Amino acid sequence: MNEWLRKRLHSSRIPGDLDTATTVDRDGEQNAAEAGVSSESVEAVWEKVAALYRTGTHPGLQITLRHRGQLLLNRALGHAQGNGPEDRPDGPRVPMTTETPVCYFSASKAVTALLVHMLAEDGLINLLDPVSFYCPEFARNGKKHITIHQILSHRGGIPGLPKDTPIDALWDERYIWKLLCDARPIEADGSTVAYHAITGGYVLGEVVRRVTGESIDSLLDKRLRQPMGMRYFTYGIDHDNLLDLAWNYATGPKLVFPVSWIVRRALGGDINTVAEVSNDPRFQEAVIPAGNLCGTAEEMGRFFQMMLNGGTWNGKRICDRQTVIRAVQAYGRMQIDRTMMIPMRFSAGFMLGADPVGLWGPQSGEAFGHVGLINKWCWADPSRDISVSLINTGIPIVGHHLPVLAGFVNQVCSSFPVLEESERPLGVVQGAPGAT
Repeated sequence: MNEWLRKRLHSSRIPGDLDTATTVDRDGEQNAAEAGVSSESVEAVWEKVAALYRTGTHPGLQITLRHRGQLLLNRALGHAQGNGPEDRPDGPRVPMTTETPVCYFSASKAVTALLVHMLAEDGLINLLDPVSFYCPEFARNGKKHITIHQILSHRGGIPGLPKDTPIDALWDERYIWKLLCDARPIEADGSTVAYHAITGGYVLGEVVRRVTGESIDSLLDKRLRQPMGMRYFTYGIDHDNLLDLAWNYATGPKLVFPVSWIVRRALGGDINTVAEVSNDPRFQEAVIPAGNLCGTAEEMGRFFQMMLNGGTWNGKRICDRQTVIRAVQAYGRMQIDRTMMIPMRFSAGFMLGADPVGLWGPQSGEAFGHVGLINKWCWADPSRDISVSLINTGIPIVGHHLPVLAGFVNQVCSSFPVLEESERPLGVVQGAPGAT
C-alpha cells in the first residue's frame, strides 16, 4: 500500500514480510488431524486473518480457534502499540503477542450475561422479575415493569444515555446509575429491539451488587477468572498491567452520513472520540460491564469453549449445562434493531446466527457469540463444534476491510462443516439459536 493510499484509508503500515510481525503459540497449538480436520483447512483460516491484517485497518490482532476442544490456532499479528495511522514510522513499537491483553469492548456483554444467568442458576434472581424488584429506585418514570430478561435481550427501552452526558461519567458508576433511574424508556413492554451499547451493563452490575453484596468484577473473579485459570479477563485492567494493554486506533475512511449518525447514536460519540476514551487510563481501570472487559483472544476463546462444553472447563464445573442452554435460547424473531438499524437476533445476552445465513456465517443457526465494536468477533457454533475469537485493535466502521472480514467468517464455516446432530456438543436445543 503506497503512502498516499495509506493516509487516505487511515491505515497502519504493513511489513513486507508478515513473519517478522507474527507470533505463534507453538507449544499450545495442537495437531489438526487429532481434531479430525486437515492442516490445509486450518491454514486457510489463518490466511484470511493475514489478509485482514494486510488491509491496514488493524495495527494488531489475535486469533484463537478450537475444534472438538482442540486448540488449532493461537496466533498474533502486528503491534500492540506504536503502528497506528498517526504514529511515526521511526517511533517505538510494541509487538502484539498471544499474551497481550486487549479490550474486548461489547464482546464483554456475553461474559456479563452468563454471570447473570449463573445467579439465576443459584436461585438469587429470576430473569423474569422486574429490575425494580431488586433495585426499587429503577422503577421511576415508567420503568417499573422492565425485566432483567428485557435488559439482557436489548428490549429494556433504555438503549442510550442522555446526549449531554459527559464522557468522564462512564467511569462513575453511581452517577450513571442515577441517570438510568431517572431515564424515561422509549417503551417498556419489550416489543422493540434497540441495542443497549453501554446502559444495560450498568443495570446488570447494580442487580449483581444488590443480590450478592459484592461488585460484578468480584463475581467475575470468583466464578470465571480464577476457576478457569485466566491471567487477565477482568473488567478494566489492573494498574500494574496498564502498560501491557494494547492501544486502540481509529482507522478506515472518514465516516459520512448516515453511517456517522448511526455510530454516534449507538456509541454516543464519533470513532476518534471512542478511540481516545478507550485509551484513557480512567476508562482502562474502570468497571464497565457492557464494554471494557480485557484479556487475550485465547481467554475469550476459552470462555466460549467452556460454554460449548456445557459449562465445564478442564473437568471443572463452571455452570450448569442448562444455564448455558437458557443463555443462548433465541428471544423473538429476527427484526431491525432500532439502534444499529440492521436485522439482529438475540438471546438473553448473546448475538445469534441464522439459517441459511446469519451473523456467524452460512448455516449458523445454532451459533452464538458477540461482536465488539463491529471488529472483534467471538463466537461458538455447536453445529460445527468450534469456538473462535478474533481480537484486534482497529476501529474501522466501513471500508475495504469488510469483504475480507466476511471472507474470514465464511472460511471458518467452510473449513469446519456442519456435523451430524449426534456429534454436536450441546445437541439440538428446541427454541434455541435458529428457532423462529
